Amino acid sequence: MRSLHIDGRELTLDFAAAKDLADAAAKALLHDPFLLAFYDRDRGLEAPGHVSECHEGCEVPGYIDYATNRGGELRVDIDAGRFVFCYRRLGEFAPPD
Repeated sequence: MRSLHIDGRELTLDFAAAKDLADAAAKALLHDPFLLAFYDRDRGLEAPGHVSECHEGCEVPGYIDYATNRGGELRVDIDAGRFVFCYRRLGEFAPPD
């Protein structure tokens, strides 16, 4: 999975603003991006929920492992892990035109 690191410390981002920034970056880098997983250090939240419970002591957090094993193509890391968003192309999950 390719990584994009964004330093947004001067932007005073909350989760919603960080997600908007990550969504815009994913849209610029992937065709039709789909959010697979995220992490919000400020609130101690991750999605899917509880995926890191079985990764205690592991180098790779559960949300990263989850996204990687489901075709994750892009990891947007904001403020050195404060907010992390993992995307893939919608691809075969796209509704027919």
